[in-house]
Amino acid sequence: MPKEIYIDPFTDFGFKKLFGEEESKEHLIDFLNQILPKKDLISHLQYGQNKHLPKTALDRKAIFDLYCTNQSGEHFIIELQRATQMHIIDRSIHYSSFLIQQQGRKGKNWNYQLQKVYVISILDFLLEKRLKLGNDLIHHGQIMEIHQHQPLSNKLNYIFIEVPKFNKVPAELKNRKDQWLFLLKNLPNLQKRPKALQERIFQRFFDRAKIAKLPPEEAEKYIIAKGKMGDYKNTLDYREAKGRKEGKIEGKLEGRIEGKLEEKENLALKLHGKGFPVKEIAEMVEVNPAEIEKWLKSSKK
Repeated sequence: MPKEIYIDPFTDFGFKKLFGEEESKEHLIDFLNQILPKKDLISHLQYGQNKHLPKTALDRKAIFDLYCTNQSGEHFIIELQRATQMHIIDRSIHYSSFLIQQQGRKGKNWNYQLQKVYVISILDFLLEKRLKLGNDLIHHGQIMEIHQHQPLSNKLNYIFIEVPKFNKVPAELKNRKDQWLFLLKNLPNLQKRPKALQERIFQRFFDRAKIAKLPPEEAEKYIIAKGKMGDYKNTLDYREAKGRKEGKIEGKLEGRIEGKLEEKENLALKLHGKGFPVKEIAEMVEVNPAEIEKWLKSSKK
């Protein structure tokens, strides 16, 4: 197995190192500008606290992977999701509520005008099939008028990026969006920088991503983050394998039980045909008398 040269962006440490520090801010701005609508392009970002406290001690707090604001004071939550979650959209709505609440001003004069909030979820799995989102790998949701399919408000924005759907090789990368998606999916498997990624911004990105260039304390953090990611994946794999095994065992047991019940039913019908009373038959085949009565009714149909 080849030695890992570059940081895995789907680790906590890796994502923050590559997109969440002042020295890597240009990477995040460039990436977001490929995802956002053209009218919302970013020229400046300011990182904020990624921990948002609830209004009361009884409510849950929210810890985002990255939180920042742009030149207009609009809010951005960027989340990396590594493992399948059943309620990922609900989670995004919950996270956006923190940034809506914090915009509320005390006093009577607030006119409820809100700054835009974006929750951008970079997924290392596919969204549920029941959503019927088709083959697109980037999905942008807003509050819509359901009959006319027109936005009622553009203040709440939910963007989901299904990275596993991206399957282009370097020779097929057509634009900057393709380039960033390629890196998100393939960076830890690369041994060198592809020719299709020669721009200055990617030169700086690859230099920053080299594991060998990490200071010792950061290299240790990355090893720990990578280990946690592996442990988590192994846990999920174990649960899945255990579920399949238990399903097979349960199926076999159900088959055996069904087989035994069928044998008991046949025997009960034979005994009844020879004149044995229902109570005695129930004792001999070890079932409830009511079950015997059900079998007898069924046999007469």
